[in-house]
Amino acid sequence: MQPPSAVPRQALTGGAHRGSRRGNLALLCGLSLAVALPTTADAQPTQRSRLVSSVVAESRELDASLRQTGAPAPWSAPLLSAILPGAGQGLLRQQRGVVYAALEGYLVLQAVRSNRDASRERDAYREIARTVARASSTGARPDGDWPYYERMQHALESGAYNRTPGNGFTPESDPATFNGSIWMLARETYWRDPDVPPDAGSVEFQRALEFYQRRAAGEDFLWSWRDAQLEQDLYRQTIDRANDASRRTKQMVGLLLANHALSLVDAYASVRLRVYGTPAAPGGEQQFGIMGTFQLPVMPRR
Repeated sequence: MQPPSAVPRQALTGGAHRGSRRGNLALLCGLSLAVALPTTADAQPTQRSRLVSSVVAESRELDASLRQTGAPAPWSAPLLSAILPGAGQGLLRQQRGVVYAALEGYLVLQAVRSNRDASRERDAYREIARTVARASSTGARPDGDWPYYERMQHALESGAYNRTPGNGFTPESDPATFNGSIWMLARETYWRDPDVPPDAGSVEFQRALEFYQRRAAGEDFLWSWRDAQLEQDLYRQTIDRANDASRRTKQMVGLLLANHALSLVDAYASVRLRVYGTPAAPGGEQQFGIMGTFQLPVMPRR
């Protein structure tokens, strides 16, 4: 049997290099070894005491050296990778962290560029609508929501909102216009016969009127592309470019999230392999493996 004093230093302190346990793991390993050694002629109590003292001193020295290097706990690597891809790999001294960081910078740049393009095209088609299609509007011409601008690229003109201003309320009746089509839809929805109006005070008439007022283009949002078909085509092309830029922005954001998730999983797997990996092979290289089970179908007996 090898004397206690000849136990290699690597056997006493090697466990401290495997993770956040640091010197404490070396201390526990060494103390366990000292207690487990049988009492022989070569291993007297005084020698056992010297062995324990040596293990404690070496573990303290190792822990102090690790604190001086400022090495953080390895489990912080996945968190750093989730915040900034590649940071956890850099903490673990893995060169592939540069790939995650470079990909993050590229995706951020592309997302910012696509978002800027979408904003520019959005301002462009709103300006075309304001200065061309809505030029004859006497209202304030405020910006509308997206469905409003989407309707403008399909309908030639909105039509009037109230055909008898100052003398009651009469919806647009021309079905070729946007407001006229809304009034037709309201009549078909709530009237028994869309061509025969019920009494103006009836429930059917009031429901159809409320439906029209809720969906028709109001006085401040009337438009007409009449004699401006070229401008309407340009308007449609600008909307298409804005939609494409918005779609690219969403794609870049999705890839950014995927890069964060992939970097996090990579760092987590690396830390687990370092902390819970199998002991070193006889050749000196660390070996890792994956174990699993699966069920095989059992053929019934005939």
